[in-house]
Amino acid sequence: MLDPSVLISRAGGIARGRMLQKHGISRKALAAHAAAGTIRRVRPGVFASLDADAQAVRAAAHGGMLTCEAALKLHGIWTISEEPAPHVWLGANGRRHPHPGCACVSHFFDGPTRFGTASVEAALIHTFSCAGEEAFFASFESAWRKRKLSRAARLRIRAALPDSARWLIDLAGPDADSGLESLLRLRLHLLGIRLERQVDIDGVGRVDFVAGGRLIIEVDGKQNHAGPDKRHKDLVRDAAASALGYESLRFDYAQVIHHWEKVLPAILAALRRARALS
Repeated sequence: MLDPSVLISRAGGIARGRMLQKHGISRKALAAHAAAGTIRRVRPGVFASLDADAQAVRAAAHGGMLTCEAALKLHGIWTISEEPAPHVWLGANGRRHPHPGCACVSHFFDGPTRFGTASVEAALIHTFSCAGEEAFFASFESAWRKRKLSRAARLRIRAALPDSARWLIDLAGPDADSGLESLLRLRLHLLGIRLERQVDIDGVGRVDFVAGGRLIIEVDGKQNHAGPDKRHKDLVRDAAASALGYESLRFDYAQVIHHWEKVLPAILAALRRARALS
């Protein structure tokens, strides 16, 4: 008899009992393996391998596949939500299953009920419907940057969006170092402010953005520019930029995500100064 743990692993870590039975594994054998602890019984008729992702198992207990930002996070994609709640793709005709500690968000997007983790492509489409333009755009650029979206996939995602949102794909690029850069560029684009991206300045180095010809905007993620050494390098860069006639603005994660109402006036005021000097 085939080892059910091997079959389940090959199926992506989670499988229905009826699929396993088609390979000659009886209900009695499945129950014995679950009792022995070699596989995990997620809920009636659904089993998981011991190495299956915990969030995907939770989604299966709820009735479907992990999707939206929670799935993107598992794929290594930047998401606005630091710790996304488990969003579960139940399929068009799926149903919720009660389970302990359930904090899942159910989605009845088109498609059959499956288990595991949604692909980057599917999770991005679902994120647009679920979390909106900003969350989608930042994660889309992150996925492109990480080479997890082929040209064909990008075109399929564009076709799946409403006509009114396809400009987001046309605006996107693969050069954003972080989702914070994507958010800032999107927000300023909507105000008609054009940014030059990833600009090399002699004596300064590469900067995130230049606006108005003389304004440098840098966006520092939580893991970047922390500690005295990196802070010193930032100060050296800012001094070198000032000597060349640039003004530098630097914003961190908390400012972009939580205090944009204070970030935007600073950028607009600096742009007015830059334009007055040009």
